[in-house]
Amino acid sequence: MDRHQISSIAHTDHPVAAPLGDDSVHALLDRALPRGDARLLDLGCGSGTWMTRAHAMRPDLRAEGVDNDADTIAAAQRAVADAGLGDRIVFHAQDAQEFTSPHLYDLVLSIGATHAFGGLLPTLDAARKHLAPGGSILLGDCFWEREPDRAVLDAGFTADEYDDLATTVDRVTADGWTPLYGHVSTLQEWDDYEWSWTGNLSRWALDHPEHPDNGQALKTAAEHRTAWLHGYRGTLGFVTLLLRSTPRP
Repeated sequence: MDRHQISSIAHTDHPVAAPLGDDSVHALLDRALPRGDARLLDLGCGSGTWMTRAHAMRPDLRAEGVDNDADTIAAAQRAVADAGLGDRIVFHAQDAQEFTSPHLYDLVLSIGATHAFGGLLPTLDAARKHLAPGGSILLGDCFWEREPDRAVLDAGFTADEYDDLATTVDRVTADGWTPLYGHVSTLQEWDDYEWSWTGNLSRWALDHPEHPDNGQALKTAAEHRTAWLHGYRGTLGFVTLLLRSTPRP
Protein backbone atom coordinates (compact mmCIF):
# COMPACT_ATOMS: atom_id res chain seq x y z
CA MET A 1 0.00 0.00 0.00
CA ASP A 2 1.68 3.22 -1.16
CA ARG A 3 1.17 6.67 0.31
CA HIS A 4 -1.35 7.66 -2.37
CA GLN A 5 -3.58 4.70 -1.50
CA ILE A 6 -3.25 5.44 2.19
CA SER A 7 -4.12 9.10 1.66
CA SER A 8 -7.11 8.27 -0.53
CA ILE A 9 -8.60 5.98 2.12
CA ALA A 10 -7.70 8.26 5.03
CA HIS A 11 -9.47 11.24 3.47
CA THR A 12 -12.71 9.42 2.65
CA ASP A 13 -14.76 11.42 5.19
CA HIS A 14 -12.54 14.52 5.16
CA PRO A 15 -11.89 15.26 1.48
CA VAL A 16 -10.16 18.55 2.27
CA ALA A 17 -6.65 17.26 2.92
CA ALA A 18 -5.89 19.81 5.62
CA PRO A 19 -7.18 20.66 9.11
CA LEU A 20 -9.95 22.93 7.87
CA GLY A 21 -13.66 22.58 8.53
CA ASP A 22 -16.31 23.11 5.87
CA ASP A 23 -17.25 26.55 7.23
CA SER A 24 -13.62 27.65 7.12
CA VAL A 25 -13.19 26.41 3.55
CA HIS A 26 -16.32 28.29 2.49
CA ALA A 27 -15.23 31.50 4.24
CA LEU A 28 -11.74 31.37 2.72
CA LEU A 29 -13.06 30.77 -0.77
CA ASP A 30 -15.67 33.50 -0.40
CA ARG A 31 -12.92 36.01 0.40
CA ALA A 32 -10.50 34.72 -2.23
CA LEU A 33 -12.62 34.00 -5.28
CA PRO A 34 -13.02 36.76 -7.85
CA ARG A 35 -16.36 37.41 -9.49
CA GLY A 36 -17.23 36.65 -13.09
CA ASP A 37 -15.43 34.46 -15.60
CA ALA A 38 -12.22 34.02 -13.62
CA ARG A 39 -9.58 31.28 -13.71
CA LEU A 40 -8.39 29.22 -10.73
CA LEU A 41 -5.38 26.92 -10.49
CA ASP A 42 -4.89 24.41 -7.68
CA LEU A 43 -1.31 23.16 -7.33
CA GLY A 44 -1.44 19.85 -5.48
CA CYS A 45 -5.19 19.52 -5.93
CA GLY A 46 -5.70 15.91 -4.83
CA SER A 47 -9.29 14.93 -5.52
CA GLY A 48 -10.23 18.49 -6.50
CA THR A 49 -12.41 19.31 -3.51
CA TRP A 50 -11.36 22.96 -3.40
CA MET A 51 -12.15 23.38 -7.09
CA THR A 52 -15.59 21.77 -6.96
CA ARG A 53 -16.54 23.84 -3.92
CA ALA A 54 -15.21 26.98 -5.61
CA HIS A 55 -17.27 26.25 -8.71
CA ALA A 56 -20.39 25.74 -6.61
CA MET A 57 -19.89 29.25 -5.23
CA ARG A 58 -18.87 30.85 -8.55
CA PRO A 59 -20.50 28.92 -11.43
CA ASP A 60 -18.73 31.04 -14.07
CA LEU A 61 -15.35 29.96 -12.73
CA ARG A 62 -12.91 27.93 -14.83
CA ALA A 63 -10.63 25.76 -12.70
CA GLU A 64 -7.60 23.57 -13.33
CA GLY A 65 -5.91 21.24 -10.88
CA VAL A 66 -2.50 19.58 -10.92
CA ASP A 67 -1.41 16.56 -8.90
CA ASN A 68 1.02 13.70 -9.44
CA ASP A 69 -1.38 11.01 -8.18
CA ALA A 70 -2.66 9.71 -11.53
CA ASP A 71 -5.33 7.43 -10.04
CA THR A 72 -6.83 10.19 -7.92
CA ILE A 73 -6.76 12.60 -10.85
CA ALA A 74 -8.49 10.07 -13.14
CA ALA A 75 -11.23 9.48 -10.57
CA ALA A 76 -11.68 13.21 -10.02
CA GLN A 77 -11.93 13.89 -13.75
CA ARG A 78 -14.58 11.19 -14.10
CA ALA A 79 -16.55 12.69 -11.23
CA VAL A 80 -16.64 16.19 -12.70
CA ALA A 81 -17.49 14.78 -16.14
CA ASP A 82 -20.40 12.83 -14.63
CA ALA A 83 -21.54 16.07 -12.98
CA GLY A 84 -21.47 17.86 -16.33
CA LEU A 85 -18.55 20.10 -15.31
CA GLY A 86 -15.89 18.70 -17.62
CA ASP A 87 -15.72 21.95 -19.56
CA ARG A 88 -15.26 23.99 -16.38
CA ILE A 89 -12.96 21.86 -14.20
CA VAL A 90 -9.91 20.21 -15.74
CA PHE A 91 -7.25 18.02 -14.11
CA HIS A 92 -3.62 17.40 -15.01
CA ALA A 93 -1.81 14.30 -13.73
CA GLN A 94 1.77 15.54 -13.44
CA ASP A 95 4.33 17.06 -11.13
CA ALA A 96 3.03 20.49 -10.13
CA GLN A 97 6.56 21.91 -10.39
CA GLU A 98 6.64 21.04 -14.09
CA PHE A 99 3.16 22.29 -14.98
CA THR A 100 2.95 24.91 -17.70
CA SER A 101 -0.12 26.60 -19.15
CA PRO A 102 -0.97 29.19 -21.80
CA HIS A 103 -3.19 30.85 -19.17
CA LEU A 104 -2.55 33.02 -16.17
CA TYR A 105 -4.85 32.62 -13.19
CA ASP A 106 -6.80 35.04 -11.02
CA LEU A 107 -6.43 32.76 -8.00
CA VAL A 108 -3.75 30.13 -7.36
CA LEU A 109 -4.27 27.66 -4.52
CA SER A 110 -1.77 25.45 -2.77
CA ILE A 111 -3.16 24.08 0.48
CA GLY A 112 -0.97 21.69 2.44
CA ALA A 113 1.24 20.93 -0.55
CA THR A 114 4.41 22.93 0.11
CA HIS A 115 6.35 19.66 0.46
CA ALA A 116 5.86 19.15 -3.29
CA PHE A 117 7.87 22.30 -4.00
CA GLY A 118 10.49 22.05 -1.28
CA GLY A 119 9.01 24.44 1.25
CA LEU A 120 7.04 27.63 1.78
CA LEU A 121 8.96 30.12 -0.33
CA PRO A 122 9.55 27.75 -3.28
CA THR A 123 5.79 27.17 -3.33
CA LEU A 124 5.17 30.91 -3.54
CA ASP A 125 7.74 31.17 -6.34
CA ALA A 126 5.96 28.43 -8.26
CA ALA A 127 2.55 30.03 -7.76
CA ARG A 128 3.81 33.45 -8.80
CA LYS A 129 4.68 32.13 -12.27
CA HIS A 130 1.02 31.30 -12.90
CA LEU A 131 -0.55 34.40 -11.40
CA ALA A 132 -2.36 37.02 -13.49
CA PRO A 133 -1.69 40.70 -12.69
CA GLY A 134 -3.69 41.63 -9.62
CA GLY A 135 -4.36 37.97 -8.82
CA SER A 136 -4.21 36.31 -5.42
CA ILE A 137 -2.71 33.21 -3.83
CA LEU A 138 -4.42 31.08 -1.19
CA LEU A 139 -1.64 29.20 0.59
CA GLY A 140 -1.95 26.75 3.48
CA ASP A 141 1.05 25.51 5.46
CA CYS A 142 2.08 24.35 8.92
CA PHE A 143 3.81 26.37 11.62
CA TRP A 144 4.83 25.83 15.23
CA GLU A 145 2.19 26.91 17.74
CA ARG A 146 4.92 26.49 20.35
CA GLU A 147 8.49 25.28 20.33
CA PRO A 148 8.55 21.56 19.51
CA ASP A 149 9.62 19.33 22.37
CA ARG A 150 11.30 15.93 22.28
CA ALA A 151 7.97 14.11 21.78
CA VAL A 152 7.30 16.14 18.62
CA LEU A 153 10.79 15.53 17.29
CA ASP A 154 10.47 11.82 18.05
CA ALA A 155 7.27 11.85 15.97
CA GLY A 156 9.39 12.52 12.88
CA PHE A 157 9.69 16.32 12.73
CA THR A 158 12.76 18.54 12.87
CA ALA A 159 12.89 21.77 14.87
CA ASP A 160 13.75 23.85 11.80
CA GLU A 161 11.03 22.29 9.65
CA TYR A 162 8.67 25.18 10.43
CA ASP A 163 8.74 28.59 12.12
CA ASP A 164 6.31 30.18 14.53
CA LEU A 165 3.34 32.05 13.07
CA ALA A 166 4.85 35.52 13.25
CA THR A 167 8.09 34.39 11.60
CA THR A 168 6.16 32.49 8.94
CA VAL A 169 4.21 35.63 8.02
CA ASP A 170 7.39 37.72 8.16
CA ARG A 171 9.04 35.38 5.66
CA VAL A 172 6.06 35.68 3.34
CA THR A 173 5.99 39.48 3.47
CA ALA A 174 9.77 39.68 3.01
CA ASP A 175 9.31 37.61 -0.14
CA GLY A 176 7.12 40.34 -1.63
CA TRP A 177 3.59 39.36 -0.57
CA THR A 178 0.91 41.26 1.30
CA PRO A 179 -1.49 39.22 3.46
CA LEU A 180 -5.14 40.10 2.85
CA TYR A 181 -6.55 37.53 5.29
CA GLY A 182 -5.50 34.55 7.32
CA HIS A 183 -7.12 31.64 9.11
CA VAL A 184 -5.40 29.66 11.86
CA SER A 185 -6.92 26.21 12.17
CA THR A 186 -8.45 25.55 15.57
CA LEU A 187 -7.65 22.59 17.78
CA GLN A 188 -11.15 21.30 17.00
CA GLU A 189 -10.40 21.42 13.28
CA TRP A 190 -7.14 19.57 13.86
CA ASP A 191 -8.84 16.93 16.02
CA ASP A 192 -11.60 16.36 13.47
CA TYR A 193 -9.02 15.99 10.73
CA GLU A 194 -6.81 13.57 12.65
CA TRP A 195 -9.66 11.45 14.01
CA SER A 196 -11.04 11.24 10.47
CA TRP A 197 -7.64 10.35 8.99
CA THR A 198 -6.82 7.60 11.46
CA GLY A 199 -10.42 6.42 11.77
CA ASN A 200 -11.04 6.05 8.05
CA LEU A 201 -7.89 4.01 7.59
CA SER A 202 -8.68 1.85 10.61
CA ARG A 203 -12.27 1.29 9.47
CA TRP A 204 -11.10 0.24 6.03
CA ALA A 205 -8.72 -2.31 7.57
CA LEU A 206 -11.40 -3.72 9.88
CA ASP A 207 -13.88 -3.92 6.98
CA HIS A 208 -11.37 -5.78 4.79
CA PRO A 209 -9.87 -8.44 7.08
CA GLU A 210 -8.78 -10.63 4.15
CA HIS A 211 -7.04 -7.84 2.23
CA PRO A 212 -3.24 -8.26 2.06
CA ASP A 213 -2.76 -4.62 3.10
CA ASN A 214 -5.03 -4.96 6.14
CA GLY A 215 -2.18 -5.20 8.66
CA GLN A 216 -0.21 -2.35 7.15
CA ALA A 217 -3.26 -0.07 7.20
CA LEU A 218 -3.94 -0.76 10.88
CA LYS A 219 -0.26 -0.26 11.74
CA THR A 220 -0.08 3.02 9.79
CA ALA A 221 -3.23 4.35 11.47
CA ALA A 222 -1.95 3.40 14.92
CA GLU A 223 1.47 4.98 14.34
CA HIS A 224 -0.12 8.16 13.03
CA ARG A 225 -2.51 8.34 15.98
CA THR A 226 0.35 7.88 18.45
CA ALA A 227 2.48 10.56 16.75
CA TRP A 228 -0.46 12.95 16.91
CA LEU A 229 -1.76 12.32 20.43
CA HIS A 230 1.62 11.78 22.10
CA GLY A 231 3.55 14.19 19.90
CA TYR A 232 2.43 17.14 17.82
CA ARG A 233 -1.14 17.76 19.03
CA GLY A 234 -1.30 21.38 20.17
CA THR A 235 2.19 22.12 18.87
CA LEU A 236 1.82 21.84 15.11
CA GLY A 237 -0.38 24.59 13.72
CA PHE A 238 -1.80 25.31 10.28
CA VAL A 239 -2.38 28.72 8.72
CA THR A 240 -4.11 29.56 5.45
CA LEU A 241 -3.13 32.93 4.00
CA LEU A 242 -4.71 34.97 1.24
CA LEU A 243 -1.91 36.91 -0.45
CA ARG A 244 -1.31 39.43 -3.20
CA SER A 245 1.98 40.60 -4.61
CA THR A 246 3.30 43.73 -2.95
CA PRO A 247 3.93 46.55 -5.47
CA ARG A 248 7.59 47.38 -5.88
CA PRO A 249 8.54 50.93 -4.83
